[in-house]
Amino acid sequence: MHIRPVPFDHPDAAKLNDQVQAEYGVRYGDDGDATPLDTADFRPPYGLYLIAYDALGTPVASGGWRSQDENGEGNEDGDAELKRMYVIEQMRGRGLARRVLAALEEDARAAGRTRMVLETGTKQPEAVALYTSSGYEPCRKFGYYRFHELSLCYAKAL
Repeated sequence: MHIRPVPFDHPDAAKLNDQVQAEYGVRYGDDGDATPLDTADFRPPYGLYLIAYDALGTPVASGGWRSQDENGEGNEDGDAELKRMYVIEQMRGRGLARRVLAALEEDARAAGRTRMVLETGTKQPEAVALYTSSGYEPCRKFGYYRFHELSLCYAKAL
């Protein structure tokens, strides 16, 4: 497995993003995550987007972080917001999400971010299990879905 940084608008990133959005649509009965994202959000040193590739060069997992500071959506100075964590179905259960998460945490820490935050949902128990087993704890809701009843927010000091 090879994990490498790519721009958020890279074709492989777009392909995996379409897949995760479709999965959100199935789980929540909507059009996916409507949180506004921009390619610039994931440009170092203010963010990073990673894709894991298998031995054949197929993109199989993704995830990114973007800088957030105190704002009207509940973020705090020094936040790194985790976005678009995803592993294709046939590669799940192999520790890929954990490897991508660790790489993102390390990069955000090196960039001077002090807390990794994320928003997930009640219909994503696998995500909740990953984050809680990785040291994330529930935090005050933030972001686009902060008023949504199915939203769950977690944070971890970096």
